[in-house]
This record gives sequence, C-alpha cells and structure tokens, in this order.
Amino acid sequence: MGDLGYAITGEAGRPTVLFLHGFMGSAADWKDVMAALGGDRRCLAVDLPGHGASLGLMPDLYTIEGTTRALIQLLDELEIERPTLAGYSMGGRLALYFALRHPERCAGLFLESSSPGIEDASERETRRRADEGKATRIESGHFEDFLRDWYRQPLFASLARDEERLRKTGEARLRNDPVELARSLRGMGAGSQPSLWGELASLEVPALAVAGELDGKYVDVSRRMASVSPRVRDVVVTGAGHNVRLEAPGAYLALLGRFLTVS
Repeated sequence: MGDLGYAITGEAGRPTVLFLHGFMGSAADWKDVMAALGGDRRCLAVDLPGHGASLGLMPDLYTIEGTTRALIQLLDELEIERPTLAGYSMGGRLALYFALRHPERCAGLFLESSSPGIEDASERETRRRADEGKATRIESGHFEDFLRDWYRQPLFASLARDEERLRKTGEARLRNDPVELARSLRGMGAGSQPSLWGELASLEVPALAVAGELDGKYVDVSRRMASVSPRVRDVVVTGAGHNVRLEAPGAYLALLGRFLTVS
C-alpha cells in the first residue's frame, strides 16, 4: 500500500490526526502522544521519505511537493478524508504546505516549532548550500559525529540539559539510514522549500502555532504567523525549547487536546 511507512491506531470513521515528524525522526516519535489520545481519535503517524520504513523511494518523493502527493495517496487508500495535521519542525513546514495546497483535505493545523520557510531568496540559497554541506557530512561515514554536533546547536540547548532524554533521542536517530537522511535534507530542507509567507494570509483552516519559551527564534516566527493570518493563533510553552513535545509533554498534550476539541 503506497510508498510511506506508517503506524495507525483507533477505529475507522473517528476524527483523524495525521502526525508528521521532524528531520531524523520517524512515526515512532508519536507513540506516546497517540497512546495518550486513547480511543477518542484515529491516529496516523507517517515515516516521511528517507526516515523509518520509507526508504529507497523515487527521487521526486523526497521533495515537499512529492511528499504531499504521497500523503494524499495514503489518505485515499486508508479512506481518511480530512484529518487534522500535527507537525513538528520539518513536519510542520510540510503540514502548512499541505493545508495551503489542499485545504479540502485538512481540518486544522497543530504546528510545533514550525515555520512557513525562509522568505528571502538569498538567505534561502545560503541555507540550501549549508544543507548540502550537512548532507555530504551525513553520508561520509561519520553520522555519529554529525549527530553529536547537531544536538549541540543552541536550538537544542534545553533538550540537552536532560542527559537521559538526549541519550534516548540520539539512540533513536541512529536507527536511520544516513544516505537516506541526506536525500531528505537535500529535498526537504528549509533551503529547498519555497517560502509560504506570501500565501499564509489565505490559509483556510484553523491553526495553532506552538513554540517553547526558550526557543526565541520560533517564538518570534509563531507570533509573526499569527499576525499575518487570522486563522493562526500562537502559544508559548513555559520552560520548553525547540522540542515542546519532549520537554513539556503535559503542556503539549493539553494544548493538542483543546485544539482538537474546538477546531
């Protein structure tokens, strides 16, 4: 069935949440969230191209456009008409693209540490070159060194304060295929994605943009998104950084539960 690996829980016919992970993640990242939602919802978590079981795919599927087509195909095959999309980081960029291109297939957006992309073309090209450098390093045979440096970024400083949580996160990331991750970064990195800022005002579905208090960049992005679109509301989670779901799971689940109830 289709091109993408996935995990699904809940009864057919119930309102569905489609979970989209970030770079180096997988459908397994959402296991606890899916369990917490219980039987009230049908939950579908997808392995995005280059991650989990979604390996060795056609080249065009490693782009945001191709991944969106693959998601539509999977939803059709599972007879899911209009899920709410919950996306983290790269998965949030994908969710926003999906909603802008296919509003009839999306009931709402729950965006964690996500952005409409890089607005300035020259900055986007600079990021694309940086992503190419990272991709080359990933596939060079030194993935563990890359991973260690990745989580030393200021973006993940608050996550790194919990050594056990960081260790478990690193172990999960090491299960990925480095060559496949490089393909994903080249095709789905922020440098390759078209900016969606110019389209955001036309968003047709309700959206909640969630950012951690300690992640100043995405706090600012979320606030700007809310100022551009009347359909976007922003929320800042106290004490959390870039990965709100891991750093403040209770707050994350409370926000998601309320959003699913009212959206």
